Amino acid sequence: MDIEIWHIWIIIAVLLFIVEIFTTGFLTAALALGCIAAGISSYFDYGIKIQLLSFSIGTLIGFFGVRPFMLKYAHRKSDKIKTNADALVGKIGKVTEAIDNIKNQGRITVEGDDWKAETENDETINTGEKVEVLKVNSTILIVKSLKK
Repeated sequence: MDIEIWHIWIIIAVLLFIVEIFTTGFLTAALALGCIAAGISSYFDYGIKIQLLSFSIGTLIGFFGVRPFMLKYAHRKSDKIKTNADALVGKIGKVTEAIDNIKNQGRITVEGDDWKAETENDETINTGEKVEVLKVNSTILIVKSLKK
């Protein structure tokens, strides 16, 4: 059995689809679609110029037509999982240094980490009280008292 040019195009397409499994963004899959288009034109005995044109058109269709659809509906959204400081919003902490916005002081511990803290309404919170993190402003946690 002789390997024809269209076999090579299809083998490359399969390899690109396999690479796409380990990457994200649907880039190599768009190239694989171009290889399939070139393989089809090669199967029907078109010359190399038509094959390259088919590859280009298939890749462009995959990149500008299929890729946006796949990114919108099939790609897992990474913004659902909060990490780093953003994951602290809603957590409960303990005041280790009294929080007083006017004196620019106040520290809390949240999940074992020490953070500078402020209140959003300039209230004073004493040492030892429990607070809830409302938002993160750079390296400062904005908190509210849970004493109420």
